[in-house]
Amino acid sequence: MTNKTGNIILIGMVAGAVLGVLGGYFAGSLFLSIKFLGTIFLNALKMVVVPLIVASMIVGVTSLGDIRKLGRTAGKTLLYYLATTGFSVIVGIILVNLVRPGEGVEYFGTAIPELVAQSKEKTLVDVVIGLIPDNIVGAAAEGKILPLIVFSLVFGAVLSASGEKARPVIAFFEGLNVAIMKLVILIIYFAPVGVMALIGAIVAERRDTLDELVTGLGWYAATVIIGLLIHAVITLPLLLRYLGKKRPFTYFVNMGQALATAFTTASSSATLPITMELVEEKNLVDSRAASFVLPLGATINMDGTALYEAVAAIFIAQIYGIDLTVGQQIIVFMTATLASIGAAGIPHAGTVMMVFVLQAVNLPLEGIGLIWAIDWFLDRCRTTVNVWGDSIGAAVIGETAEIKGGPS
Repeated sequence: MTNKTGNIILIGMVAGAVLGVLGGYFAGSLFLSIKFLGTIFLNALKMVVVPLIVASMIVGVTSLGDIRKLGRTAGKTLLYYLATTGFSVIVGIILVNLVRPGEGVEYFGTAIPELVAQSKEKTLVDVVIGLIPDNIVGAAAEGKILPLIVFSLVFGAVLSASGEKARPVIAFFEGLNVAIMKLVILIIYFAPVGVMALIGAIVAERRDTLDELVTGLGWYAATVIIGLLIHAVITLPLLLRYLGKKRPFTYFVNMGQALATAFTTASSSATLPITMELVEEKNLVDSRAASFVLPLGATINMDGTALYEAVAAIFIAQIYGIDLTVGQQIIVFMTATLASIGAAGIPHAGTVMMVFVLQAVNLPLEGIGLIWAIDWFLDRCRTTVNVWGDSIGAAVIGETAEIKGGPS
């Protein structure tokens, strides 16, 4: 896709988002009737996620050459993700203690959301067990991304160690990867219409809860958004500039389509195909880094989600009049950082994983019902930051010795 075509599509997506907001608010019934166009766009993105992850991860691993590079690259990637996620949580905790948005908020909506109730018996051990599925095809059919990544990493490593006999298999996945990326470009052409339909339907369905953003939950939403902005506008661009060797503003503009899609779909995984296309083609990040880092990041790099979980937990404590000690807030920090890694790249996954955070400091799960009314909006904000962080992670890892010094 040429830069001119990409810019036209980005302008179309922005125009579609604006039209969707206005149309959803003033002509809700009309935009509800065309919601299916957005569903088709979203389904098309989800359709290519599984083959894209498997092909790109295998190609990324095999292209590293020396299998020892895989361990070093994986280690640096995980260290980067943990560091940025941890820092985002610290920012969130500082802000929520300064603003104290939960003080004076009335009790409302305290029922445990059904999505959360179904997951409250799940433990971190269950998340670890889920990394190794008993049926890889079943995991793919159910959209379980993390097990697919583990399988692809191991399979790619085995192919790398198998020499010339594995070359035809590697060539197959290289061809599949190229074909899937071309399919992604075709899907992107329909993005403006898809964004308009999705945003319009969201606004039409949520008109009654828009008031919550500026009343009882206004300071909470503002605290989360300010924290996300600090991380997205200050922390991540500094890393991009000094570790990724890229110009932050240019990089941001080039990622426009992916960020708009992330906000629209509230899914890092659904946005992944577009993220990979833009990181490689427009921001010129080494394809070996992008193929390895981005699928992994879409599943375990949840800077925005971790910040949100920490802020939400302390906000809930403030509403119930519970003064968390420094030790308890350290537990919130650790749990939010680790729990976000297990959050799938799907809508509301961060809210489900927040069960672990609340249970760690003995806060009532009913508190999640307090913030459920506006989670649909904050979910989109934090997903956008997640995708932005993923794209910057690819640039940072692309400048490491393992990538820069290896064969192209």
